[in-house]
Amino acid sequence: MSPLNCELLDLRALIAVAEGKSFLRAAEQLHLSQPALSRRVQKLEAMVGTPLLERTTRSVRLTPAGQEIVPLLRRLIEEIDSSLMGMMALGERRAGRLTVASIPSATVRFLPDVLEQFGREYRNVRVRVLDLSATECAEAVRTGEAEFAITLPVLSDADLLFEPLTDDPYGLVCRRDDPLAEMPAPGWADLAGMRLVTVHMGSGNRTALDAGLARAGIELRWFYEVTRLTSALALVQAGLGPSVLPRLACEGPDARDLVWRPLAGAEVVRTIGVLRRASATLSPTATRLMALLAAAWGR
Repeated sequence: MSPLNCELLDLRALIAVAEGKSFLRAAEQLHLSQPALSRRVQKLEAMVGTPLLERTTRSVRLTPAGQEIVPLLRRLIEEIDSSLMGMMALGERRAGRLTVASIPSATVRFLPDVLEQFGREYRNVRVRVLDLSATECAEAVRTGEAEFAITLPVLSDADLLFEPLTDDPYGLVCRRDDPLAEMPAPGWADLAGMRLVTVHMGSGNRTALDAGLARAGIELRWFYEVTRLTSALALVQAGLGPSVLPRLACEGPDARDLVWRPLAGAEVVRTIGVLRRASATLSPTATRLMALLAAAWGR
């Protein structure tokens, strides 16, 4: 018999729904969206091979199979949590270093608060953050330079696992004196024919953007092409033209004099998540930092 391929969060999802008798309450408890919670429960049911929950418009209750398996899973989770807390206590007494990679926009926006909490639990563990592009993040994880990365998805790589955390929408970036900044509701159509700034085609951001535009049937005129998002912001600031960039990339100091606006007509997003090696066992410190990230960003 093949072993079950599931994650701890899948088990916690089922237990939370069973205890709260509500997908809404369970989703709030685990900091997940209801669709994400439902997918985890459905994945677990598919692996077990039988429904574990009976869903109606008014209530949620365990099936006979669910009544049998949930107590076992609850004891398993309690044992794992107890062991993990012991490892955490041990880790706090030991000095060490944890290396993670991150795309710059995620580093600026989300890591500081999470690292502050992590530092309170692991006072003697130094954290090394590699600010890299999405492509470089994947390579750092693949080679073992970083235990995991906060980055964009990779395409068809069986050696790497990607766990989504949040969606980051693309929108208009322009100078405050640009006429586009004064429009009440700028749309994708307003960018037609403009000389736009973009990042190069080999970047993860450009891949995500082009895929989203293709799905929405939108064509834009890229005129200036740069390697990094910070360079794109610099060209926009210099007045060479507006750009289409993710919101998180425009929340740092490099964009303080620029305006980011959502674009009407279609939603184009990039997905940010955790990337790690499929075959590698994470250290207790890396496991804890990933758990804090999931709690802060979980959808």
